[in-house]
Amino acid sequence: MGSAAALERPDKPVFVTRGLTKVYRMGAVEVQALRGIDFTAHPGEFVVILGPSGSGKSTFLNIIGGLDRATSGEAYFQDHDLIDASEAALTRYRRDHVGFVFQFYNLVPSLTARENVELVTEIARQPMDAREALALVGLSDRSEHFPAELSGGEQQRVAIARAIAKRPEVLLCDEPTGALDSATGVKVLEALTRVNEEMGATTLVITHNAAIRDIAHRVVSFASGRIAVIETNAARKPAAAVSW
Repeated sequence: MGSAAALERPDKPVFVTRGLTKVYRMGAVEVQALRGIDFTAHPGEFVVILGPSGSGKSTFLNIIGGLDRATSGEAYFQDHDLIDASEAALTRYRRDHVGFVFQFYNLVPSLTARENVELVTEIARQPMDAREALALVGLSDRSEHFPAELSGGEQQRVAIARAIAKRPEVLLCDEPTGALDSATGVKVLEALTRVNEEMGATTLVITHNAAIRDIAHRVVSFASGRIAVIETNAARKPAAAVSW
């Protein structure tokens, strides 16, 4: 892995948000999940988003992923307005441009690893072969195994292969190592960094685990619905050097 944190910055970022807010209403109670988020991410960047539970980081990821809508502010993916987009437009955006990886793998237990990945390739515009995606995450020899025959880390890597098989421009990961021990989680981080480097997918990883910060180009720390700190890593560590 290259040690330099700085990337060439093209004029057009992948994501831009300005003054992004999200208010949840529960009866007479209002909960401000986001309180004015200004954020930019560039092509090929690997960003770790840190923060405790309730800090707003998952809400933010859901909005830029087209899974939720902001209360106010602006959010753009390239030239796509995510705030005023129709439901149909958001569905196309998620299908064509975004790969999602969550803490829980959401694999179909009756399908092999290859078949789970093929669920995505059947609807993608320019998919890669399922076996190619599995090879990219180090699972060439496990493609015909069912989820019950795979470890937790292997199942998460199948989920990553499924996310990248449609060749997304962005990969959004919410606590991808949250259910894994350190040794297993490192293999998942190795898969994510390899995908970021070889496919050029802008990668955002949400975590409460501060150890993961060292593999990022930038670290964005959330607190109480706001961005508290943005830091740039002068030198990135390889995933294999991370432990918790």
